[in-house]
Amino acid sequence: MIDLHYWTTPNGHKITLFLEEAGLAYKIIPVNIGAGDQFQPEFLKIAPNNRIPAIVDHAPADGGAPISLFESGAILLYLADKTGQFIPDTLRGRNQALQWLFWQMGGLGPMAGQNHHFNTYAVDKIPYAIDRYVRETGRLYGVLNKQLADHEFIAGDYSIADMACYPWIVPHERQEQDLAQFPHLMRWFSAIAQRPATQRAYALAEQINTAPSVSDEASRKILFDQNARTVK
Repeated sequence: MIDLHYWTTPNGHKITLFLEEAGLAYKIIPVNIGAGDQFQPEFLKIAPNNRIPAIVDHAPADGGAPISLFESGAILLYLADKTGQFIPDTLRGRNQALQWLFWQMGGLGPMAGQNHHFNTYAVDKIPYAIDRYVRETGRLYGVLNKQLADHEFIAGDYSIADMACYPWIVPHERQEQDLAQFPHLMRWFSAIAQRPATQRAYALAEQINTAPSVSDEASRKILFDQNARTVK
């Protein structure tokens, strides 16, 4: 059994996509980030960066004590290695998938995240910041579109690279991106959306939360007023 500490964000969806595809037994432990659940001591023991998702695997492959992990990319890689699924088993194939996983973690996720922040959540609408992150998000869409021109999925077969990227493309309209401008990306996006595991993962999210994480001044303060002094 795997405990998944989760909230309905793109990074959270990555892990439910994998777990549903692999058919692993798991239990969701909701972490309402708008209410401050990520600062609870029991969560910080397994996720010291106070961010979701995190997992606890009660049946690790070495047969030892439970293993906890935070950071969505690290969790995807751990689960792929644990199950032997959704990562190529050749040297070149594995590293092809890993480089795109790291591309999402270091590029698509952070840039789209800043896009969301300045477009949707910032009290002061700063045109330079909005334009900067909308354009950079579009550039990254272009990079992914180019890769998908001659690949069915990002690294060949469906893999953790696709699971990492897909949830960050779901809010493309909020990111001011028109998928019609990226035909290979749109084809890929539609194919993943139609997978039964994807539909199960997102249906599950609807059961857990349908409200925005930032809904009032209190939640805004919880999410955006953090600094070195708030690290517990």
